[in-house]
Amino acid sequence: MQLASFARQLGRLLEGVVIVLMISLTALVVTAVIYRKLGASLSWYDEVASIMLAWLTYYGAALAALRRAHIGFDGLLFSLPGRTRMLVAALAEVAVFAFFAVLAWMGWRVLQVLSGVSLISLTWVPVQVTQSVIPIGAVLFMIAEALSLPAYWERLRAGISEEHVDLSDFVENDEAMNGGGRK
Repeated sequence: MQLASFARQLGRLLEGVVIVLMISLTALVVTAVIYRKLGASLSWYDEVASIMLAWLTYYGAALAALRRAHIGFDGLLFSLPGRTRMLVAALAEVAVFAFFAVLAWMGWRVLQVLSGVSLISLTWVPVQVTQSVIPIGAVLFMIAEALSLPAYWERLRAGISEEHVDLSDFVENDEAMNGGGRK
């Protein structure tokens, strides 16, 4: 399987997971509000909603990494000369991978510590299941970052930033469409 094909499939999978989590979380919040207004609060709502929000955050972060949609400083990066830009970008990537490798490792260690512990409100749900998003999300983030790296690296090499759009292109197109200028 080609790298680009794998990246597209991972993107679709992550999109599906994020959409299901968003819809489920929305439905849960609306249901909990209705129950609360009817005077019958759900005892497990707060715990489950916070877990779902954490899952949405981790899986959404992996999807954003795949699309290179995280907040960055491309303006600063692209203001640097070519070799310096590539060096700074490489150091930043190393730092990102190192952080998420530590997060994955520590997340795995946390899962070992939580063995045998269950949720407070839903005692049949192991905390290991709910917290598994930490190492899984960290590994998914690293995979997504690695898959998006070749295209990003080429953009950096070419000096092309997707964050900045040249507005003069739009002005020229607008003038051409309006007969050469504003009246």
